[in-house]
Amino acid sequence: MNYTIAIYGAPYTSQACYSALSFCHALIARGHVISRLFFYQDGVHVGSSLAVPPQDEINLPAQWQAFIDTHKLDAVVCVAAALRRGLLNHEEQQRYEKSCANLSNATTLSGLGQLIEGAVNSDRLITFGA
Repeated sequence: MNYTIAIYGAPYTSQACYSALSFCHALIARGHVISRLFFYQDGVHVGSSLAVPPQDEINLPAQWQAFIDTHKLDAVVCVAAALRRGLLNHEEQQRYEKSCANLSNATTLSGLGQLIEGAVNSDRLITFGA
C-alpha cells in the first residue's frame, strides 16, 4: 500500500512526531511505500538543522533526517509554515536577506499543493497531530 504521511505536531511539544516516525518505520518494515512526508504547522520544526536537544533526550529532527535519507523519501516542509517559524532554505535566506539557512538537506520547501498531490496519488493519507 502507498501512504502519504502528514505531521502537524512539533518534535518536543507533541507526541505526533515520535508516533509518526514509529509508524513510518513499521510501514517500511512491512513493505509498504511512503510516497510523501509532509510537515505542516509546528511539525516543520523537524526540518531544522540547528536543533540540539539535551543528551538524554531523543534527537527527533536528526532521527527523521536519517530515516528520510536512508529510505530516500520525498519529505516536504510547508513553505508558509516554515517561514513563519524561522525555517529557511538557502533560496529563502537570500530572498529575505537573512543571516543563515537552517533547513535540513533531507527536506524541501513547498506548498500545500504537495500535500494534496500526495493524498491524491496515495492509497492512504495518515495525519499525526492537531
